[in-house]
This record gives sequence, C-alpha cells and structure tokens, in this order.
Amino acid sequence: MKNSENKFGKSNKTHSIRVDISLLFIITMAGTFIFCFMVNLFFMEDFYVQNKREVILAAYQSIEAAIANGDVTSEEFGNEISHICERYNIEMIILDADSKTVRSSSSNSELLGKILWENMISPTSGNIMEPRTILEKGETYTLQLDIEKTTGRRYLDMWGIVGNGNLVLLRATMESIRDNVTISNTFMIYVGIIAVSVGSVIILYICKRITDPIKQLYLVSDEMKKLNFEAKYTRETERRTEIDVLGENMNDLSETLESTIKELKTANLALMQDIEKKEHIDEIRKEFLSNVSHELKTPIALIQGYAEGLKEGIIDDEDNKEFYCEVIMDEASKMNIMVKKLLTLNQLEFGNDSSNMDRFDIVEMIKNYIKSAELLAKQKDVVVKFDDSRSIYVWGDEFKIEEVLQNYYSNALNHIDGERIIEIKVTRLENRARISVFNTGKPIPEESISHIWEKFYKVDKARTREYGGSGVGLSIVKAIMEGMHQKYGVKNFDNGVEFYFELETK
Repeated sequence: MKNSENKFGKSNKTHSIRVDISLLFIITMAGTFIFCFMVNLFFMEDFYVQNKREVILAAYQSIEAAIANGDVTSEEFGNEISHICERYNIEMIILDADSKTVRSSSSNSELLGKILWENMISPTSGNIMEPRTILEKGETYTLQLDIEKTTGRRYLDMWGIVGNGNLVLLRATMESIRDNVTISNTFMIYVGIIAVSVGSVIILYICKRITDPIKQLYLVSDEMKKLNFEAKYTRETERRTEIDVLGENMNDLSETLESTIKELKTANLALMQDIEKKEHIDEIRKEFLSNVSHELKTPIALIQGYAEGLKEGIIDDEDNKEFYCEVIMDEASKMNIMVKKLLTLNQLEFGNDSSNMDRFDIVEMIKNYIKSAELLAKQKDVVVKFDDSRSIYVWGDEFKIEEVLQNYYSNALNHIDGERIIEIKVTRLENRARISVFNTGKPIPEESISHIWEKFYKVDKARTREYGGSGVGLSIVKAIMEGMHQKYGVKNFDNGVEFYFELETK
C-alpha cells in the first residue's frame, strides 16, 4: 500500500486490486454457498415430501392398472413394484375383498393390514395412529399424514379401493426424509467449507496471475513518472493477452518519451550554447570596441596634434617639419599594423578563415624566416641561435604557422634583454614536433601568465608603447593553434622566457 497527498491536500490510498478481486470472488462464492444451504435447509424436506407424494401416487396408479388388467399377481408386476418400494423406501400391501393379502412388500403385513382397515373404518382416527391430516383426496385414493401414537413417527400414507374391492395401502416413513435432509445439509456444510477453502486458494492464485502483469504495469508507469525509462514491461508467459499488448505499448511509449526528451535536452543544450555564444560574442564585441578605442585614441591624438601643428605653421624649421611628418607616418603605420592584426584575429576567432593542412619542412621554414628577419636582429644587436640542420616534416597550415613564428620572434625581439640572445629549437616528440622560441630577459610575472593570450593585454604598457606593440600578436597565436587543435604555451626561466607550439609529424 502507498499513501500520499495530492495537490488539494487529500490523501490518495492505493488498494491492491488482487485483494479486492479475491475478496469479491470469495464473498460471492461464500454467499452462493450460504444461499444454497438456506434453501436446502428450509425447502428440501418439502421437496422430498413432494417427491414422495409423486412416487407413491405413481406406484398407486401402477397397482390400480395392474389390478384392472389382472396382472397384480404376475411376476413382472411383482418385480416392478418391488423395485419401486426398495428404491423409494415404500411399504405396500394389497388385500382382496375377503381381506386376504394379495401382495405385500413388508415383513409385517399384519400391521399394515390392520392400519389399512382402520383407515377404512375410521378415516380420521384409530387405535394405532393419532388423528390424521389429509393432504389430498382423489376418486379412488386418499393421501394423508399419519403419526404413530407409541413412537411418534410420521408417515405418508396413500390408501384406497381399486378394481373389484381390492384394498391398497402405500406407506413411506417421514423419518427417512428428515434423516436424508439432515445428512444432505451436513454433507453440504463440509463440502461448502472445503469448496470455499480450496476455491479461495485457487482464486488467490488466479488473481495473482491476472494482477501481477497489472502490478508490473503500475510499477513501470510509476518509474516513467519519475522519468526513469530503464524500467520495462516483461511478458511472463508465451500467451499474449491484452495486458501484454498494453505493456508492449507502454514500452514503446517509454522509448518514444525517452527519445523525445533526449532530443529536447539536446535542442535545449544547443539553444543554451547558442545563447552563451551570442552573449560571449556580445562581450567580445564590447571589449573589442573598448580596446580598439583605447588603442587608437593615443595615435589619433598624436596624428591630429602634429597635423594641426603643421597646418598652423607653428614651426618653420625643415628638420622639425620632417620630424612632425615622421611622427604622423609612424603613428599611422602602427594604426595600420594594428588594424590588419585585428582583422586577422577577427577572421580566426569567428571561423571565417579555414586552415589548409599541408606537410612541410618546419626546419626549412624557420631558416628562411631567420634569414628574412636578419636585419631586424642586427638593428637590435641580437644573436639568433638555430643549430638544427635536419629536415623535420610536420602537418599544418604553412602560412599560419609562419605567422605564429613571426609573432613569437617579434615578441622575443621586443622583450630581449641581458645577453640579448634568441634561441630557436625544434624538439622531436612522439609523433609530434615542438618549436620553441627563447629570449633572454626578465621572466613574465606569474599573475600575468594566464592573461598574456588575451587581446590587448600588456605586461609592461610603457615598454609596449615604446616599440609600438598592440597586444594582439599572442591572441592571434592562440586563435591559430586552437583552430588547428594543437598545443601552445609559455615557460619562465631565470634568465628569460620561452614560447612554444607543437605540430603533428604523422
């Protein structure tokens, strides 16, 4: 049993259908038995009496016909009437007109003859019997209820005159009827108790067989209500009933609901991701506009100030004018470089620039780049070390990988210090190659390491302004490497910083 309260505060009580059905059948069966017992108790004796009356009347009519045909002494009639008397426990006597016994089925013919003559002489009372009760009176017979004075036994008698003065008496004791009724009632009680007991066990078993699938359906539906779709209905027999069909339909419904909920959850997750992506894009856009505005504000102010100075003729010296023009051109160049990098980063972050994966020699690409950037290294008095002469082939977008190398190299040049050495290495790993760019100088502060890949983030803003950095180069590296699903990172050393990235070799 399970008790609970519904939303209206009312108690919901679950009854066992097995108990309800079993009780209904047992009560019906017991009620039927009690009804039959009561009918038997109150009406069976009357039924027996009525049956005896019919049997005695039939026997009397047979005797009457035999006497009329002269067959009363025949062996055939004797056998027939003996069979009737034995079967229905009837005593019979036939007397002729001279009171001589023609045929008798009783061992005490003298007593039957005496009773017969008493009925003839005194129909209402006699010496042997108490006052009689006449039940039926015909043209040739009288059916009456007699009670013996000495013993109190009750008899059903039929007597009369047939043929040419023959006297006939048929007698059946009522005690046998009562005994039969008592025995029948007692037997019915025993049979009824056994039948109700055995029937109850059978009904309980049958109800269990019927209600077990229903209970299983209830349990499955209860689990479905909890969104547990692992519970399934299983058929216990090979016979396929309507309950089995319902169970199979519930299994199909469970699978459909599970599939639908999965689809809804997937769609909901995709929608949440889309919303998060949109919010992220909005944040990036706001941050981008804020950072671009901040980065462009200084060069625009410088360009505007120096341009106004030239226009208003503040200076007449040609060298100063040339200086003003160089400042304007230099700031414009920085702005141009920053805008190009921002456009490149924008394409990478929004997936508008797909990667073309090729197999190329990374060592050869590094050698070519070092050679092309040789002038920059000489201008800053930097020693570039790269001793690897073996060819190492890797997979990647060669143009983008060169851009990553360029950002690492330019970052190293801008932050070089101390011994002023830049060392580039290619290290072989299992199925991979790690390319690292190390420069001597100050390590990156620990609190800044997790932020250096963010757009416009600058560890040393004064120094960045000095060499015209925009804080976008490492963000481009991050976008390129994540777009190709490759590793990248940075390591601090006591005498400098190493930036690296990895590429697949197979």
